[in-house]
Amino acid sequence: AALPIIYPTSYAGLVFRADLQAGEDLLVHAAAGGVGIAAVQIGKALGARVIATAGSAEKLEIARQNGADDTIDYRKEDFVERVMALTEGKGADVIYDSVGGDVFDKSLKCIAWNGRLLVIGFASGVIPSVKANRILLKNIAITGLHWGAHASKDPAKIPATFDALFRLYDEGKIRPVIYKNYALEEVPEALSGLGSRRTYGKVIIAP
Repeated sequence: AALPIIYPTSYAGLVFRADLQAGEDLLVHAAAGGVGIAAVQIGKALGARVIATAGSAEKLEIARQNGADDTIDYRKEDFVERVMALTEGKGADVIYDSVGGDVFDKSLKCIAWNGRLLVIGFASGVIPSVKANRILLKNIAITGLHWGAHASKDPAKIPATFDALFRLYDEGKIRPVIYKNYALEEVPEALSGLGSRRTYGKVIIAP
């Protein structure tokens, strides 16, 4: 229950869309969330250096435990300045954005030449827009991943993705992180936790 959706989303996004390569710098926003932890683990498995953002010391520690090389508390630090410092002025080669809004806008300021900004979702509730000249000037690509559409649009990617994920799991390179298993009658509590951002990893509803 903890692997479907979040791990295929992160794997297909990083591999098929962003073409993440070993040795590149990967910036993962909301790195203690479900897709964020998956992106951190998969990024490390692919040989990238992972820079993770989150909003508390506890969540940053979770990101580190799952493979993040460097962490940034976005509530206390300007992640643009920190990313540029950590990459010695180059910027992140791949940026994994499940947040949107201001996070997307600021990410364009710390992306490397030839960088790829991967759009996974809009947890902030704000769908951003971008002026095309900003894409041109840094020679970057902005790409998206809608995993749910693969069943009808590109079904061959589904078994290929799960084969790769099961291999990484068997090698011990990915491990789903479960915050808590909730009973069906505890759904309101689970939703409250998600809404208040208290949770990390995957929340499971077990009937």
